[in-house]
Amino acid sequence: MHGHQPHPVTPGRATAYSDVLLAKKGKRRGNYNCGRCGQPKKGHVCHLPPSQSITDSISAAVTPADSSTSSAVVTVSPTCTVRPANLRRALSFDDIDVRELPDSGDEIGDEEEMLLDVEVDVGSGKLPVSCLWEVLRRLPPASLLSAAKVCTGWRDVSKQIWKAAEEVRLRVPAKSQVGSVGSVLQKCCSLVRLSLVMESDMDSTMLACIAFACPHLESLEIVICEGSFNRITGDELGRFVADKRCLTTLKVEGCSNLGSFVLCSNTLSILWLSDLHSLSKMVFNIPNLNEISLDFSRQENDSTDLTSMMDGLGRTCPRLQNIHIASLQLSHSVVLSLTAANLRGLRMLSLVLGPEITDASVVALSKCYSNLELLDLSGSSISDSGLGMICNAFPETLTRLLVSLCPNITSSGIQFATAQLPLLELMDCGMTICDSDAQYLTSEEKSGSEVQISPNSNLRLTYQKLFIKHTRLKKLSLWGCSSLDSLYLNCPNLNDLNLNSCINLNPEKLNLQCPKLETVHAISCQDALVQAVQTQVSNDSASLENRYSRKRMADGSKRVGIPFSFSQQVIQLPDCDKASWKLQKQRCTVQVE
Repeated sequence: MHGHQPHPVTPGRATAYSDVLLAKKGKRRGNYNCGRCGQPKKGHVCHLPPSQSITDSISAAVTPADSSTSSAVVTVSPTCTVRPANLRRALSFDDIDVRELPDSGDEIGDEEEMLLDVEVDVGSGKLPVSCLWEVLRRLPPASLLSAAKVCTGWRDVSKQIWKAAEEVRLRVPAKSQVGSVGSVLQKCCSLVRLSLVMESDMDSTMLACIAFACPHLESLEIVICEGSFNRITGDELGRFVADKRCLTTLKVEGCSNLGSFVLCSNTLSILWLSDLHSLSKMVFNIPNLNEISLDFSRQENDSTDLTSMMDGLGRTCPRLQNIHIASLQLSHSVVLSLTAANLRGLRMLSLVLGPEITDASVVALSKCYSNLELLDLSGSSISDSGLGMICNAFPETLTRLLVSLCPNITSSGIQFATAQLPLLELMDCGMTICDSDAQYLTSEEKSGSEVQISPNSNLRLTYQKLFIKHTRLKKLSLWGCSSLDSLYLNCPNLNDLNLNSCINLNPEKLNLQCPKLETVHAISCQDALVQAVQTQVSNDSASLENRYSRKRMADGSKRVGIPFSFSQQVIQLPDCDKASWKLQKQRCTVQVE
């Protein structure tokens, strides 16, 4: 009638009874704790006064010395960093001094300062942690995981290295689990740059794992190995880019499964997508994008509308500076859409494998973009006239010109381009001076029998000569120029020369006046040509320069020496000169394999 009245019990008995009950059955729903002492409230009479709480009782029971110790272990300062800023590239294999002081704005936690002064037992001696850090931070991720199993000291240092890493490069083997990759990424609290080499398939699960484990990711590169497949769709990639608010660089290979995509980001500045195919929709809402590279598949049935894509880039990406597009669907209409976009900051333009890009396209580009520093029209149908317009439009800005796989370009156009572009440092003319019918005809066959030329064939495709004199040119590529018969180069700063598959280049008509030449590629060339190149890069060729016959260059600027009988003069060299040639030959490497 008056309700249930519990039997009066002592506090000690209630405590013992509650401890046994909790240990036996555990705390159940409805068993509340006392707000003063923390004991189960059911059947309990609290002995503490109402003014004292649980936190006050614990702090009162701790001595001052214990209080300071517990605060140092439990309390974590929100501004305490895991590692100094100059040590956060632990897995990037860079040489960084551990003792180098951070900037004034960086703060170092007490545990990190103490870590560098601690010594770790190694066998019978002790090794400072700073030395162990220098050793372990140079290990690849797999070896670093193994090193953490040696002892407690190595495990602690390895843990700090993982926390301090800003850049990680991982190779994901075939049939590996997503959880193993996530466990490695979660060790890196400060990770901002990630590079994955996928030997297994890439799917949305792996992409979600990266998004969860790397909240501050700034750069992501995914390389798809042969035999693996990228299953990421356009919607999944768009959600990933939209969710990563710090992402600035994205490079993904094997994007044949995208179908369509909408990319929206205010921080992304570099975007590379390769192996694209038949995209029904492409939307780039990236106002701060500076560089874009879109590599489409080499299939003729690609139905991607590149004209609409160019129109969208002009409206939504006004800060574009570098554009690279490789597709068989490139045409003059695509170039006109690019010129209508009016990208004022454009500096590098690469339109590769567009057979419908002609000299008219060059005229349109030269009228709208006069500050190009790099122009790549490889695989196009431009001719020597197009090269002349390029020289007239960019004489003071162009430093790199790539016109490989352009069958309408001759040696005269190449000579004119090098003479009219004084700032040129790189030029690629591969497979320009070649003939599909005569490219497999060697010089021995030419000397033994007369070459028969049909009335409908182009006479320029055989016995072409090339004379280049340039003061700033550093790299020149003539790979696959099978119709090149004579070559003279007077380039003081040239350090890389590619003569691969120049099978008809006559060794007696080769003259290289390039004192800084470091590498010559001569794969699939004659043995006599390789020997002539090796001899030309020595100092002996300089003494023979005045003995050559003289011929005026194509632009009429200067007469140059042509070594038509160079091989006979080399045979007459004395033995002492050959000994000095062996010492000089080490300066330049001739690659024949």
